[in-house]
Amino acid sequence: MPETRMQKFRRGLQNAFSLDSPHGPLTDEDRQLLDRLAEKIVARQMAMPAVLLLSSIRPLNAIGSQAMVFLRPFATGLLNQANYDRMTEIVDRREGIVALIDAIEAKQVLVEDRTK
Repeated sequence: MPETRMQKFRRGLQNAFSLDSPHGPLTDEDRQLLDRLAEKIVARQMAMPAVLLLSSIRPLNAIGSQAMVFLRPFATGLLNQANYDRMTEIVDRREGIVALIDAIEAKQVLVEDRTK
């Protein structure tokens, strides 16, 4: 029996409010990319501003990832295109920004321990 319009609508609503990312969980490659980015942020002594910015935009991760898609033609001239696309997918995940914040804080702790 074919699906009715109401059944299609209900199925669509279930997916619309799903908290699961269509990209799946973060992979080891994703975490390595986040670690490299965190190293660059900490090396430029931008850890605190980056963590503040990321913490403030965390609820808007989907909008941020779409902004990255919009800015892709301009940014990929400066960055590796494949890594930029992976970062867009990572930011689209709910845990992506949290993982980047954690990576920045971990790198910052390592730098502070070395200087003591």
